[in-house]
Amino acid sequence: MSERATVLYDIPGPKARRLNLILSVVFGIVLAALVWWIISVLIEKNQLTAEKWSPFLEIQNWTTYLLPGLWATLQAAALSVVIALPIGAIFGIARMSDHTWVRWVAGVVVEFFRSIPVIILMLFAFQLWFAILGTSSPFAAVVIGLVLYNGSVLAEVFRAGILAVPKGQSEAAYALGLRKTQVMTLILLPQAVTSMLPAVVSQLVVIVKDTALGGILVGYVELRRAANTSASNYGNLLPTYVVVALIYILINLALGWFSHWLERKLRTRRGGGKVVQIDPAAQSDLMAARQQIEILDAPGIDEFKKS
Repeated sequence: MSERATVLYDIPGPKARRLNLILSVVFGIVLAALVWWIISVLIEKNQLTAEKWSPFLEIQNWTTYLLPGLWATLQAAALSVVIALPIGAIFGIARMSDHTWVRWVAGVVVEFFRSIPVIILMLFAFQLWFAILGTSSPFAAVVIGLVLYNGSVLAEVFRAGILAVPKGQSEAAYALGLRKTQVMTLILLPQAVTSMLPAVVSQLVVIVKDTALGGILVGYVELRRAANTSASNYGNLLPTYVVVALIYILINLALGWFSHWLERKLRTRRGGGKVVQIDPAAQSDLMAARQQIEILDAPGIDEFKKS
């Protein structure tokens, strides 16, 4: 076994490196052949012509279809997040209540809405809104469906994040005389937020993408539906959906970047700070200097110097 081997991974030897190189070359050739085949098919179908992609250089296409659709997507997603986050926190904490009936009711609500597909919740909300108010509101149907489903999922995220905090934290807080509400708000939640961020952000990505279901089922004119109308007018369905996919990717990447930035901020506020890497050579010099100081300060060194 190599000297730099770890418990989970062993540095490959010459034969393994040769095999990895061969597999990498073969995979690269196959991937290049696949890309070449896709491009050739697109060229054959006239999907890479300037006529198909020129509509994206027209301001009218963006102001009439794509940007309003993007704004509608962001509106529905943002409002759903604002409502779903506190609902998830409330039900997540309720599932850990000391009162049995509170835990039971919260558990039934969370498991019920988490088990139903979000598209069915949107349809149910659309029909219920029409039955009660007599008017249809695709925006309300999309938001209600997203809140019911994602709020129940976030409840489990909050509960798992709070339970992940070491029990010693809460035991120490109770020993100091804090009440349960104070322990939850001052001790557990601040520490659980950082560990919950990746799961919360992944659920925010799901919310942004699930807004497209509203355009399919209840007629909400979000980005995908507006792009479909644009593609029908300009006759460039595939290029339009490629652009729409890139827009979704950029939104999700922005959410990921924001989560990393927020996590660093929270860790800094908790006093974590940055990890400082010490040069091994400088560390060895420091240890040698410390040993010399200990020798000079040792008992009997003055008598040794006089002799």
